[in-house]
Amino acid sequence: MLSADFGNLQAEIDMVNRSEADWLHIDVMDGVFVPNISFGFPVLEYVKKLSQKPLDVHLMITQPEKFVKEVKAIGAFMMNIHYEACIHLHRTIQQIKEAGMQAGVTLNPSTPISLLEDIVSDVDMVLLMSVNPGFGGQRFIEHSVEKVVRLREMIDKKNARTLIEVDGGVNLETGKRLVEAGADILVAGNAVFKAENPTEMIHRLKQL
Repeated sequence: MLSADFGNLQAEIDMVNRSEADWLHIDVMDGVFVPNISFGFPVLEYVKKLSQKPLDVHLMITQPEKFVKEVKAIGAFMMNIHYEACIHLHRTIQQIKEAGMQAGVTLNPSTPISLLEDIVSDVDMVLLMSVNPGFGGQRFIEHSVEKVVRLREMIDKKNARTLIEVDGGVNLETGKRLVEAGADILVAGNAVFKAENPTEMIHRLKQL
């Protein structure tokens, strides 16, 4: 949703509702953990009323554990928190699940997947950032594809059912490579909202 036209947000969400998109991915930024500010819970209350898609809420903020109840209250089914922002990651994952949501953990581009060895079986999804978080429209970081391969190997070795999501610079070309590497979910911002025909672009991404 970060790449949507916020001056016409209802029309943008209506487009997503009509499309083949599975989820609506929402980036919440605090200007501290990342160098940008997006929107807070009052805006998300509005999104909750409009969206017919499940909400995948990605908190790019410090101390995300303080907002479990608020994320649940806006109807999120998935709460995504950064490994780098959580001192007690396992505890926060438990809190998210106890609130009735699925739990995702996000890694920045420079954070190695080896750090997930002891937690990957406990989370529902791992989100790999393929750009540095904070802004849309950035260039895809190439080593993200190899990261997906290694994460898929880790998940399979543990017989876990953890999903792999990738966000940043996703388009038809990079998306194809990511899916071939083992990604389950693609987050596409500019590729969709800046497309001449956004619903057609979503359809093409779904075919990858």
